[in-house]
Amino acid sequence: MALQLGDVAPDFTAESTEGTIHFYDYLGDSWGVLFSHPKDFTPVCTTELGEVARLKGEFDKRNTKVLGLSVDPLQSHNDWVGDIKDATGSALNYPLIADPDHTVSDLYGMIHPNANDTLTVRSVFVVGPDKKVKLTITYPASTGRNFQEILRVIDSLQLTSGYSVSTPVNWTAGEDVIISPAISDDDARERFPKGFRTVKSYLRFTPQPNR
Repeated sequence: MALQLGDVAPDFTAESTEGTIHFYDYLGDSWGVLFSHPKDFTPVCTTELGEVARLKGEFDKRNTKVLGLSVDPLQSHNDWVGDIKDATGSALNYPLIADPDHTVSDLYGMIHPNANDTLTVRSVFVVGPDKKVKLTITYPASTGRNFQEILRVIDSLQLTSGYSVSTPVNWTAGEDVIISPAISDDDARERFPKGFRTVKSYLRFTPQPNR
């Protein structure tokens, strides 16, 4: 059965371009992004891995560790590293997991039954410090991911984990957020001293509380 939001992310041990990875130990108290790609030496994957390397500082700011994965062997990954830097200008600066026996891919349901049975689809899992799955996104092999969107979602997940708020459509960090309908106006005035504006009784906006 596929992993659902709120499920505990399976722990695993695997070889990577940065040595043996023990997933839970690697994450520690950080957030994590585990993302798979269909195959080494493929064009879309090359652009994605380079982009994540370019954005690594943004993930670091969010206390988030990233790991890539495919079912190709470690030597193939190591051979590919130079191409990624040449093609994108960004050198790989995070682990790329080798999963030739499909151990991790099967744990996370990364090989879709309706796709090629030897290739991982473009899956993304965001894992919280509690080791639970906070987000899953699956793209077809032909479509490159938008990692700016993944950073945006991490901003929302981290904010809403600490405050009784949610984030509206197209929200980005720094914009107003929505107060939970379960909170009364009186309680909202105490919890959100910056104030709030009411659009409907169930739709109240307040400035982002941690800024």
